[in-house]
Order: sequence, then structure tokens, then C-alpha cells
Amino acid sequence: MSIAGWIFKTEPSVYSLDDLKRERRCRWDGVRNFQARNFLRDQVALGAPVALWHSNCKAAGVVGLGKVVRAAYPDPTAFDRAHPAYDPKSKPEAPTWVSVDLAYVSSLAAVLPVARLRDEAALGGLLLFRQGRLSVSPVEGPAWKRLSQLAFWG
Repeated sequence: MSIAGWIFKTEPSVYSLDDLKRERRCRWDGVRNFQARNFLRDQVALGAPVALWHSNCKAAGVVGLGKVVRAAYPDPTAFDRAHPAYDPKSKPEAPTWVSVDLAYVSSLAAVLPVARLRDEAALGGLLLFRQGRLSVSPVEGPAWKRLSQLAFWG
């Protein structure tokens, strides 16, 4: 599989593209799915492009673009007892969970909706559509090219 980019899903009520735009950079933390963790830890590389996907909202779909500016490192929220993503089984000396840092790149003029993406033959095979609860998902070369075309040129 030749991965050209990634889709990171977030609920805008928790953390939105507007939040990332305002902060310019964030720690992408709190991922508590082993498959998503493995992608973050083993495959999401420094400089990788990321399509930001708003989920669990009225206008679900791709809303903007980010870039990985720090590769995987231990997720500090796993060790913070006060954080909702705290994991008592994860230890600093052997962390279970990882984070990456993401920088804002751009916003789309309009949300690229889920229905439009599902209708695209090049995007129909996205892992995201087969495993809807996955918050970090790879996008192969041809699908990334088509996603980029739709996002920026309609």
C-alpha cells in the first residue's frame, strides 16, 4: 500500500479545524483505538499531509488540511489522571498510546461532504468507509489525488 496522506477524524465540538487554525499547531492526542494508534506510531511520518474530517455533526466531511510536524511520541494524556483519556495501564516507561503534532495548512471553501466522497469511485475503498469508528485512516495515492482534486477544485 502506497500511502499518500491521512484522514484524521475529529468531532468539531471537541476540537475543530477552527481550533487548529487559531492555534496553528496542536498535539493530536487521546486516540484510544489500537489500529489508529498503530498507524500513528508506525506509519504517520513527519511532513505527512492530513485531511481533517469533522464527524458527528450536521456537516460531516473533510473541512481542511493539516501537516504532521512531529512524529509519534508518548501521549501525555494517558498519564494524566484528570484527563478523560487517562489510561491507568499505560506507563511512561512503556507507553501504550502515542500522539503526533499537527499544523494547520488550509481550510476548504466548503465542507466536502461524506455523501460526495462515497459517490466517488476512487474513494469508495477508503478504510474510513469500511471502519467508520477509525479516527486515523490512511489514503493511498490515487485516492489522495482525487480527494485533493475534490477538496480544492470541486
